[in-house]
Amino acid sequence: MIRAGGCLGAGLLLLAALCPPAPAEVCTGTDMKLLRPSSPESHYETLRHLYQGCQVVQGNLELTYLPPDADTAFLKDIKEVQGYVLIAENQVRGLELQSLRIIRGTQLFQDRYALAVVGNAGPAGTPGLLQLGMRHLTEILKGGVHIERNPQLCFQETILWSDILHRHNEFRGEIHVESTRSRSCPDCRALCSEGHCWSESPRDCQTLTNSICHGCPRCKGTKPTDCCHEQCAAGCTGPKHSDCLACLNFNRSGICELHCPPLVIYNSDTFESMPNPDGRYTFGASCVTQCPYNYLATEVGSCTLVCPQNSQEVTVNNVQKCEKCSKPCPEVCYGLGVDFLKGVRAVNASNIQHFSGCTKIFGSLAFLPETFAGDPSTNTPPLDPKLLRIFESLEELTGFLYIAAWPPEMEDLGVFQNLRVIRGRVLHNGAYSLTLRDLAVQALGLRALQEISSGMVLVHHNPQLCFLQKVPWDSIFRNPRQRLFQTHNKPPEQCESEGLVCFHLCAHGHCWGPGPTQCVACERFLRGQECVASCNLLDGAVREHANGTRCLPCHPECQPQNGTETCFGSEPDQCVACAHYKDAQQCVRRCPSGVKADASFVPVWKYPDEDGVCQLCPTNCTHSCTIRDEDGCPVDQKPSQVTSIIAGVVGALLVIVLLLITVICVKRRRQQERKHTMRRLLQETELVEPLTPSGALPNQAQMRILKETELKKVKVLGSGAFGTVYKGIWIPDGESVKIPVAIKVLRENTSPKANKEILDEAYVMAGVGSPYVSRLLGICLTSTVQLVTQLMPYGCLLDYVRENKDHIGSQDLLNWCVQIAKGMSYLEEVRLVHRDLAARNVLVKSPNHVKITDFGLARLLDIDETEYHADGGKVPIKWMALESILRRRFTHQSDVWSYGVTVWELMTFGAKPYDGIPAREIPDLLEKGERLPQPPICTIDVYMIMVKCWMIDSECRPKFRELVTEFSRMARDPQRFVVIQNDLVGLPGSMDSTFYRALLEEEDMDDLVDAEEYLVPHHGFFSADTSTTYRSRISSMRSTAESPAKVEEGEGLSSFPFPAQGLVEGPESPVPEVPEGDGGVKAALQSPPGREPGPLPRYSEDPTGLAAEDSEDPEGFTAAAPHSTMPEYVNQAGERPPRAPPSPPDKPKGHQGKNGLIKDPKLPFPGPFSHAVENPEYLAPPPGPFSQAFDNPYYWNQDPPKGGGPEGGPSTTPTAENPEYLGLAGPDAAAV
Repeated sequence: MIRAGGCLGAGLLLLAALCPPAPAEVCTGTDMKLLRPSSPESHYETLRHLYQGCQVVQGNLELTYLPPDADTAFLKDIKEVQGYVLIAENQVRGLELQSLRIIRGTQLFQDRYALAVVGNAGPAGTPGLLQLGMRHLTEILKGGVHIERNPQLCFQETILWSDILHRHNEFRGEIHVESTRSRSCPDCRALCSEGHCWSESPRDCQTLTNSICHGCPRCKGTKPTDCCHEQCAAGCTGPKHSDCLACLNFNRSGICELHCPPLVIYNSDTFESMPNPDGRYTFGASCVTQCPYNYLATEVGSCTLVCPQNSQEVTVNNVQKCEKCSKPCPEVCYGLGVDFLKGVRAVNASNIQHFSGCTKIFGSLAFLPETFAGDPSTNTPPLDPKLLRIFESLEELTGFLYIAAWPPEMEDLGVFQNLRVIRGRVLHNGAYSLTLRDLAVQALGLRALQEISSGMVLVHHNPQLCFLQKVPWDSIFRNPRQRLFQTHNKPPEQCESEGLVCFHLCAHGHCWGPGPTQCVACERFLRGQECVASCNLLDGAVREHANGTRCLPCHPECQPQNGTETCFGSEPDQCVACAHYKDAQQCVRRCPSGVKADASFVPVWKYPDEDGVCQLCPTNCTHSCTIRDEDGCPVDQKPSQVTSIIAGVVGALLVIVLLLITVICVKRRRQQERKHTMRRLLQETELVEPLTPSGALPNQAQMRILKETELKKVKVLGSGAFGTVYKGIWIPDGESVKIPVAIKVLRENTSPKANKEILDEAYVMAGVGSPYVSRLLGICLTSTVQLVTQLMPYGCLLDYVRENKDHIGSQDLLNWCVQIAKGMSYLEEVRLVHRDLAARNVLVKSPNHVKITDFGLARLLDIDETEYHADGGKVPIKWMALESILRRRFTHQSDVWSYGVTVWELMTFGAKPYDGIPAREIPDLLEKGERLPQPPICTIDVYMIMVKCWMIDSECRPKFRELVTEFSRMARDPQRFVVIQNDLVGLPGSMDSTFYRALLEEEDMDDLVDAEEYLVPHHGFFSADTSTTYRSRISSMRSTAESPAKVEEGEGLSSFPFPAQGLVEGPESPVPEVPEGDGGVKAALQSPPGREPGPLPRYSEDPTGLAAEDSEDPEGFTAAAPHSTMPEYVNQAGERPPRAPPSPPDKPKGHQGKNGLIKDPKLPFPGPFSHAVENPEYLAPPPGPFSQAFDNPYYWNQDPPKGGGPEGGPSTTPTAENPEYLGLAGPDAAAV
């Protein structure tokens, strides 16, 4: 027995495994919320019919206005609700929702609550709702809980609602449980160990599936092995995804899945997509093999009620689908609640014309009292009842039909006589597809209605309505849950007593109204739209034939017969005899005369014989058939001799003309071929290209090629993944001078693209010639290309303003703005787009002189170009114009935008633009109109200039020459436009020579010469004529005497003092000797006492002029003194009265400064910027591996990710040797 029992148990398990569980019974929910039902008498029956035997509610479960004696056993099978659960305004004592496990909350009550229990209190003497009894409810995926105004309800506060709400439920804080009641509730703590219960019954203790878990969302116990599968919801019976009580996402035949299996899979063997035999459609939270009736199957595998955009609804093999339109989708008619009629309550005089000519309406129709009375609030006039005839062409309605008002003169709804289908994909109050109430009609008159696909039918309060029971509703409904609810209509007995009965020939007594045209089906025959007893086969004005139960007329050319049938079909070849003539097998009114047959261009001529049969004419005329015989046939006409002669002459002329045209064309073609051959031979022999002058001026910039032996690297300023920047010395061959420079060296394994781009940068820098733009000194073409540029002692302007923000005055800021604008104006004149203008790319030569540098992104425009389109790479997003970010379009006006950001950096003393905002969000931010805020020190005048630079339309931004004019005007009265507390008149102009002392102490070097002084040609450099006056770009600081030079205020490296090495203008002048050794140079650093400084002027004619240099000419170059001696390397200025010298520098002592330079910390602070050369820009990077390229947060890579370089090598970068891209340690590279 035991063995047999074991076999029986194993067999049952095997049977359960082989037979998948039956699909859950699905029903639709409602959407009435707290509205009172339209028909209170049928409300309970409606709910019972909706939910009887239902397990999954595909919508909302709304239980409202239930009477005290209502039996709620019809709710006992509900396990899952897709929307929300609303229990409100009920008098019933309890609800049998003990099977409910999960509320998904795809729709929420009041947009917040998945479970709402409100106002369940009966009138005086009735208790109302006593308990919830949802003992299996363990999951609410979305939405909160709201319980209030239930004076008899108990145990709601004992429920641990946080255990039921899913951990990712965004409404976990929306738990509002009111426990105010008018009766005492029993205590369930003695029955339930945790004190959480749904009622006083021991079996109604709350089942906890979350708070007791051991590190998992849902579980069946407290042990770690009791955890449920991640796809489970509401708990489980085991660890597998087939043991879930409910599914978190989708249920596929009892197995919980993250997604339903797709309909199409990819076959990697055949490289093609093929149908998936296990594919499923998504229907709510279930995976189904086919969509339920009245739902549309989409190509992506979902069941929907509305087709997505660019697709249309089709029916294939009785399956409704959404199919993509091969062409633009045909225009459709929209009803209420869809497209432009969304939110419209009813059909009225203002929108009824939209339904003209529609056979199918996607949406609903509603007729309210305001339809025919008008709406004064919207100035809508009353609807003319005659316009209702527009709906006579309507055959299908996808939504619902709601009629609560109708013209009293209309006795039925005959305007919808051709309506065949009401789909009910959208239901009124979520329940009714057809609602007729408060009408004065006698009959429905919907004689063509064959199907109501979904939803209930509610017909009530129609005191004159008859024939309602004569409609076969069961054959019209397509869902077993559909039903007709009727109340307060005219009693059938009264209708029969008044003679309002179906026509006697209506089959089974079914009809939509009185008369032979309102039958649902005819008992005998149907002629047109009327039911008749027989067809006119043998007699009658119009003879007919019977096609089943339909009477169809014979063709008009059939001869009526006496005693026999006239025809056996409706076609002209189905007549027994013809009324006029017979052409082949068809009866016709006349024989064809000159009629062209089908697919023929030759007319056919026939005549009737004595039997009335059409015969072919002897002559078949094709044209000019005006003469006919007595039978109507055309007469053969012989052409005259004159006509033949004319035709021959015309034909000959045409042939001659064609021959002439042919000869001319051939001759012209030969000439063209001869001309092309001659041109080709000339080009091959002379090899001369045609001239296409552009009009552009030649670029006569000089490129100096340096030897590697001329360069001496002293110290590393910074390094990155693609190269290193050194501080070094340039010692020209055959000369005894030493020039401090910065050397950019690419790494050995740098890509060819990086070498090309550094040469592009050299090409750009070599061609500039402005005192406000950094230029190239030369290049060294070793195995790795090296760029040699001037070394700037103060570093970049960004770090300079950050370190000295407490000492910078308004005049300094405005002077820098003018100088940067002049530099950019020069670049615009030479058609150079910088693309990377920022404060970090402006170097400080002296406190009063800045230069634009870093041309890694700059591009020269050709003579006919106005803009440049980049092809990717890293770009400084926060400094770029909007068109440059979105379309990679760079122009001079996009540089104006960057200039505005640069000015903002200066006015905020080095603040970061858009600080804290990711670079990817900047485009959206700018398109929405947001810009950088007004700096505190700026007046509205300065800030408005910035705002103009940031206009979306690039043509609305100012030109650089306009910016030069504006800022020059402001710089003449700086404190009027820039307000700084304790504003200084200006920066001290003295050049701190600590940098040079440190350089001399590091290496055994002397005779340092500034780079610009060395490069300026002297007399006789290009010509033997030495009398030509030359104007130096940067004035020299040397004196003509062989004495220590004087250190002038405001000078950078170019104004560094050296011992005099001047040459007199003549061969007789002796050449003074140069002091040798370090001592000479160090002695030159000691400045003799100078004259006391005079008062500084507050304003100047050109505020951008260098404070410590000579006046400049309009081109920006300093004029040399007329009597200066000829220098050995540069054009020297004449003797000038010295200004106030700086404090005499003491011999450096053994102390390490903050920038690594040896400096006595006890020296007095001579001025606000006496330590300007102590800049971390010149610090060597800390030891360690190179940082990765592109680690600069100012730049954002717009290129898509690409494969890396060779294994072990560096990754390829778009721009070579640009410190902003190389990721050099520290900001040192900015000083280059």
